[in-house]
Amino acid sequence: MAAKRHDNAAFNSKLIRRPIKRSFMLFLLPTFSAFCIGFLYPFAKGLFLSFCKFVVTSRWTFIGIENYKKAITDKSFMHAFTYTALFAVVSLVLINILAFAVAYVLTQGIKGSNVFRTVFFMPNLIGGIVLGYIWSMIFDGILVKYGTSVVLETKYGFWGLIILMCWQQIGYMMIIYIAGLQSVPEDMIEAAKIDGAGKWQTLIHITIPNVMPSITICMFLTLTNSFKLFDQNLALTNGRPFIMEAGGETVKTTEMLALNIVNSFYSNLTNRGVGQAKAVLFFILVATISLIQLRSTRSKEVQQ
Repeated sequence: MAAKRHDNAAFNSKLIRRPIKRSFMLFLLPTFSAFCIGFLYPFAKGLFLSFCKFVVTSRWTFIGIENYKKAITDKSFMHAFTYTALFAVVSLVLINILAFAVAYVLTQGIKGSNVFRTVFFMPNLIGGIVLGYIWSMIFDGILVKYGTSVVLETKYGFWGLIILMCWQQIGYMMIIYIAGLQSVPEDMIEAAKIDGAGKWQTLIHITIPNVMPSITICMFLTLTNSFKLFDQNLALTNGRPFIMEAGGETVKTTEMLALNIVNSFYSNLTNRGVGQAKAVLFFILVATISLIQLRSTRSKEVQQ
C-alpha cells in the first residue's frame, strides 16, 4: 500500500513538472526581454557611441578611440578618479569597522537592541539628494562660525561626504553583519571558552572567520556604492570648490567620477562622445575592482 502511494506521488510530481518544463521559455521571456531592453541594448549602444562623435544618438560619426584619448588626458577626469579612489578606501574602512562594531554590540543581548537596530537603519531609507541638502545645512551651520563653508575648502567637502556616507550606510551594513554574527555556531564559541580563550581571542579566531561571507557582501556593497556615489555629491558640494590648471582647464576638487561623467556629457553638446567613453572606462574600473575584492575576500571564507 505504501509503495503504491509512493508511485502515485511520483507520477503526480511528473505530471506537474511536465507543463512547467514546456512553459519554461514562456515564463522566462518577459524577464529576459526586459533585461535586453533595459540593460543589454543601452549598454551595447553606449559602448558603440563611445567610439563616435554625436549630439543625438541617432546621428553619429565614427572616430575610433579619439574619445578615449581625450578622456584619459582630461585632468578633471583623472582628478575625479584619484578623489573617488581615496574616498572609496576611507569609506570602505570606516563603514565596515563601525557597522561591525555596532552589530557586535547589539548581538550581546543588551536591552533595547531592536530599537537601536531600527534607529541605525532609518538613515538608509532617506534619499541621497535629501541627505545631501540636510548635511549641507548642518555643516555650513557649524563652519560659518569659522568663516568658511563645506563648498569653500576641499578637505571639508571630502570629510563631509565621508560623514554623510557613513551615516547613511552603517545601518544597512549593520543588518548584514547582525545576520552573520547570529549564524556563528554556538558550539564553536563554547569550545573556545572551555579552552580558555578570552572575548578578544574568540572574536579574532572564531567570530570573524565565520562572518567572512557577511564581510565579503558588505565590502562589495560599500566599494561599489562609494564609486557610484552621485546624488549625495551633487547635493552636498556639486564638485566645488574649483581650481584653475595651468592650461586654463577648470577642475572641481570634490567632484567624483559619476558626477564628472554627467557633467562631461551635458556641459558640452559636441563632446558627448568623451562623456560616453568616460562612462565605459568607469564601468570597467568598478567591475574590475569589485571582482578583485570579491575574489580576495571569498578566499578567506570558512568552509562549513
